Amino acid sequence: MRIGEIAALVGVTPRAVRHYHQSGLLPEPERRANGYREYGVRDAVLLARIRRLTELGLGLDEVRDVLADDEGRELVEVLEELAEDLARQEAVIRERRERLAPLLAEARAGRLPAEGPVSPELAALLAGVGELPGSPMAAKDREILALLDTVVPDAERARLMELMHGVVGSARELYALLDALVDVAPDDPRVEEAARALAAVLPDGMVTGLPEEFSDGLADVFFADLAPAQWAALRRAIGLVWERRDERDAVSGGRGGRVDDGHTDGAGA
Repeated sequence: MRIGEIAALVGVTPRAVRHYHQSGLLPEPERRANGYREYGVRDAVLLARIRRLTELGLGLDEVRDVLADDEGRELVEVLEELAEDLARQEAVIRERRERLAPLLAEARAGRLPAEGPVSPELAALLAGVGELPGSPMAAKDREILALLDTVVPDAERARLMELMHGVVGSARELYALLDALVDVAPDDPRVEEAARALAAVLPDGMVTGLPEEFSDGLADVFFADLAPAQWAALRRAIGLVWERRDERDAVSGGRGGRVDDGHTDGAGA
């Protein structure tokens, strides 16, 4: 048999046969006087076995190990590993399908936000705020929330989104106040007005884990493109929340006291 004939018989391409020769899986057969390879039944049997093993998902190195083991022990080990790997892939695919299903339902209903796909918690939060096309601050906030939705651990993300729901009702007013600070100086009286309005609706739990100065590198990355007055208002709002917490802690007898957002202070908040 010529290379095209054995390839057609086994159900592979001549290119695959040549690749198996180059990989050392299929020994080169004897050549005729005219230089063409001459394949026999033994070659076809080996080529068929290589095809079956690769169709199971084995890599060429694994196929080589199987073929090198005459007693079949290596084949059992490789197939067991392959079965375990397929089971892990099935679990991953099942989890992805479970996460995809609600997103697909939202998309079909026309309710998937432009930032999607996002978590169900963030989708619900963004739906409560609604689209505010005329507000640059709202667009920036949605970008930041979409980023947090991806990088924050699941448990912390759920806590954060739950706390954010308390701010949704005042979102339009807050965005208007912050948008108005684009072209003003950081010491403009409107900075304090915006900061106090924001601090009034921010739950104490929103600042859990943040430094009181709120000057860590992550915050700088998030808000690097804000106007100076907008950044000053956010810093001032965080400071006001900290002051409020300190006052409540003093009344309750220390930093383990109860706060209004239903969370206790400390690392476990």
